[in-house]
Order: sequence, then C-alpha cells, then structure tokens
Amino acid sequence: MSSHRLAPLAVLAVVAALLPLALTNNFLLNIAIVAGFNAIVCVGLNLLIGFAGQISLGHAGFFGLGAYASAVLVSTYGWPPLAALLAGAVAVGLLAFAVAKPILRLKGHYLAMATLGIGIIISIVLKTETKITGGPDGMPVDSFAVLGFQAYGEKVWYWIVAGLLLVAVWAALNLIDSPAGRALRAVHGAEVAAETLGVDTAGYKVMVFVLSAVMASITGSLSAHYLGFITPSASDFFRSIELVTMVVFGGMASTFGAVVGAVVLTVLPQLLTAFQDYEAMVLGAILMLTMVFMPKGLVPTLSALIAPRRRV
Repeated sequence: MSSHRLAPLAVLAVVAALLPLALTNNFLLNIAIVAGFNAIVCVGLNLLIGFAGQISLGHAGFFGLGAYASAVLVSTYGWPPLAALLAGAVAVGLLAFAVAKPILRLKGHYLAMATLGIGIIISIVLKTETKITGGPDGMPVDSFAVLGFQAYGEKVWYWIVAGLLLVAVWAALNLIDSPAGRALRAVHGAEVAAETLGVDTAGYKVMVFVLSAVMASITGSLSAHYLGFITPSASDFFRSIELVTMVVFGGMASTFGAVVGAVVLTVLPQLLTAFQDYEAMVLGAILMLTMVFMPKGLVPTLSALIAPRRRV
C-alpha cells in the first residue's frame, strides 16, 4: 500500500478509536454501528461501481440474503453463528458468480435493469417464503457467539464493526494498488483497449462483483445478529438505491469517499428530524446541491481543493 493511502487509513483508525469518547449513550453508539455497517457495504460496492464501472441496483438483495442465512440457520436449525455467516457468504458468492457471467456482458441501463431485477427477485422470495423467512413480518435472530464469547451491547458491537471497517478499507486499498486494481480501472476507463492489451475484462468484472456481494452478505449477517430481528425491507429496492447514493455522494473511485458518504447519509437524517414533515425535502435538497456543486462527490472535491494549498 502506498504512503499516500496509508496516512488516511491511520487517520480513520484514530477517529474510530477516539469516537466512543464522544458517543455518550447507546443511541449515539447505535447510529455509529449502523453507519459502520453501511460503510463496509459501500466499500465493496465502490469497488464495483467506482473502480470497475459496473452499476448494481440490487445490492441490498445480497445484504438481505446474508442476513436471512444467519437468521434461518442459527435461529431455526441451531447452527453456530460463525458457520452460518460463512455458509451464507459462500452461498451468496456462488449466486453472484452464477448471475455475473451473463449480466455483466450488458452495459449502461441494460446492466442497471438486470441488477435491479435480481434485487427485486430476492426481495420477493424473502417476502413470500413465509414458512422459512417469516414473510413480511420478519423473524428474530439469535445473538452472535463464538467460542463462548457473546457479542452483546452497543459498546462491544461498536468495536467489532470498527475493526471490520478498518479491515475492509485496508483490503480495498491493497486491491486497488495491486495489478487487479489497475485492471479494474482499465476496465472502467476503456474496456475495449484493456481487452486489446490482454486484460481478462470479463474475469475481473465477475471477480469484483462476487467480492462486493460477499462483503454485503457478511455485513448483512452481522447486522441481523446485532439488531436481533430481520425483515425483507433490508433487501428492497429503496435500500439498494440508498447504498448507491452513499457511494456517489461520497465520491466514486474513492474508498474513503464511500466511508464518508455512508457515515454522512446515515447520520444526516437523524440531524434533520428537527424539520419534522420537511425532513425528506431538506435531505433531497442537500443531496441535489451537493451533486450540483460537487459532481465528483464529497471527498474527491474536497481533496482537490486542499491539494493546491498543500503544494503552495
């Protein structure tokens, strides 16, 4: 990993370590935990959208599948939570691999519609298979326990999520700096030219699609254990759009932008509750103005403003 990426990672680690000092109650810790879950999913989704240039409007479906895999296997069949999490990740990875082969041949709005269809199918299955998933009412999820250690309470979950977020960011940064990361950027920039140079564009697109789906599945599993209850709304279309919005808002092709976007758009609705009935309107206006004046996203735009001052 290059030094210019290592410094922001160190800053993120320091912020994560010091943040609990400012979070004085469980409500604030809960918001931080949810923001962390969203950030982990967005880091994986940013690899797909920001670096490989492949849109996905059904990514919440993989999140939901991971959540329900843990819920069903642990609460219904008595599996160990870690085994259920890994089984769900493997199953989601195989599903993502199976659908990636045909749909990633599509481009533009055709690809967007195909991924949207996958997400809708998953959401419908989770709602209609009431005997397994509990249907629209959802189902309870047992707590997460490994080797006698039981994850209980907001403080414990905060450190779990913070640690996983740092690992996800570190892994993403290493991937970006690797030959595979350069291949992904080549696919995004000029796919035909990359193929001419011998880059296996289809293989790299499938790889990053599967990787981002598995990251969403693992996060979904942990989120289900943390919340103790899961409903099909975790996999619906609006959830997928929310995740894509976080990536775009923070800045595509920016790992730290994905983290910032997820955190801001998780915290912002809580701050806007003072506007009551106008909360959604104010949030929409903020998003619109940000995209108008910061079309590259929050972090890339601010980085571009700070860089010239550093040179001076």
